Amino acid sequence: MLSDLRVNRAWLGLIVLMLPTLLVAMDMTALLLALPRLSADLGATGVQQLWISDSYGLMVAGLVITMGTLGDRIGRRRLLMIGGAAFAVLSVVAAFAVGPLMLIVARALLGVAGATLAPSTLALITNMFRDERPRGQAIAVWATCQFTGGALGPVLAGFLLQRFWWGSVFLVAVPAMAVLLLAGPVLLPEFRGDRAGRPDLAGVGLSLGSVLLMIYGIKQLTVESVPVVPALALVVGAATGWLFVRRQLRCETPLLDLRLLRNRPFTAVLVALVFAGLAMAGTGLLVTQYLQSVLGFSPVASAVLFAPMGLGVAVGTMAAPALARRMRQTTAIAGGLVGSALGSLLLVGVGIGGASALPLVMTGIAVLALGTGPLFALGTGLVVGSVPPERAGSAASMSETGNYFGGSLGFALLGLVAAVIYRGRMHGTSDSLAGAVATSRHLPAGRRAELLHTAREAFTSSLHVTGLTAAVLFAGLAVLTLTMRPAARTTPAALPDYETTGA
Repeated sequence: MLSDLRVNRAWLGLIVLMLPTLLVAMDMTALLLALPRLSADLGATGVQQLWISDSYGLMVAGLVITMGTLGDRIGRRRLLMIGGAAFAVLSVVAAFAVGPLMLIVARALLGVAGATLAPSTLALITNMFRDERPRGQAIAVWATCQFTGGALGPVLAGFLLQRFWWGSVFLVAVPAMAVLLLAGPVLLPEFRGDRAGRPDLAGVGLSLGSVLLMIYGIKQLTVESVPVVPALALVVGAATGWLFVRRQLRCETPLLDLRLLRNRPFTAVLVALVFAGLAMAGTGLLVTQYLQSVLGFSPVASAVLFAPMGLGVAVGTMAAPALARRMRQTTAIAGGLVGSALGSLLLVGVGIGGASALPLVMTGIAVLALGTGPLFALGTGLVVGSVPPERAGSAASMSETGNYFGGSLGFALLGLVAAVIYRGRMHGTSDSLAGAVATSRHLPAGRRAELLHTAREAFTSSLHVTGLTAAVLFAGLAVLTLTMRPAARTTPAALPDYETTGA
């Protein structure tokens, strides 16, 4: 009877943990549909739009391992509660932002709060479910929530934007976090690591500084007429990154255990997670804007039309275990990535209108997303199985960081490539399609039609280049995955010991 109560409590606790998991994923994608409207309302430039899009993901990626270490020290449930409260407050701040800078700062701080939620939920699941089979089921539910959140984010945003202002997209988090704060102390146990290391604050500063300087330099290279400042930012960012690597290799308890990269299967999957996230995020950014600004769909219609991308990942993730029973995991992952490459190539054939444009876009993003499912479902298991049991937690944290970082990098790099293609096709007369649409409102009918047609053609060209880039990335990752050695399986007995405190 007592055992049944513990099991039921664990599954109820899992339901509570689904809330922050969904919200962290939704916050990453919901803004894609709100971006055109909030950019117009706040007067955001093209570069500011990119910072609004990726400041959240960058902070999550940069701090998730740090927050995992902090959770080991102060308690994972406690960190989850602190992060949930901060996420709710900052969501209100973001919703009522009065300028681009305020929204960028709010989004960055939301990323800090989101970084506390991501490792805490997975760590608590690992501790709540000690047996291998229920733990695997719980982690599968957790992973599906991530991708379902990514799918629901644009859909929910579309319905909200149809009826309310863009700030309503952020306010969705408030009631969900309230449920977490009320139910969490009752259903979630507290766990602390028995040998938690001290947070490497210098390492945190170096890693964040390196990432932010590099991304800033990449973005500004296409905006500044004299590229001295962006080039200097890239050089300083690279030097800061070198100092970070050097420090981590010399630390007894490094923030990021870079020695794990010597393991070939581990490195291959980690690289695949980063670049698959990059390709998906960049493609999603372009497709959502294409649906609204080129094909002319409303936000709610665009949300529904974009849903196959997130749902495709969820379906692929759920189907991955069945595929793994019939073939090698690396074969399943590589086959899926080949499918993703083919889906990306469909976007190259998209035009600025016509009967074939919408079916090609929807089929392309659905096939692309479906193919990534085996990578995201089986990748973490391969990463953890590629290292000794005592390093499994560090390996899992690195895979999660790589996923978030890849998504953020996708917004920056592929967003940059798209901006360069667009500006080149517009001969420097327009920085963004949203800007061209805004300018056209003040022009006579004939000039308005001409400007919009030219701008939409230029943006469609940038979508073609993005699709081709994504196809090359996925194909390369498929080849890389096939070169991996099969990872050894870990056993439940290999789990690290934890100190349990509280109920």
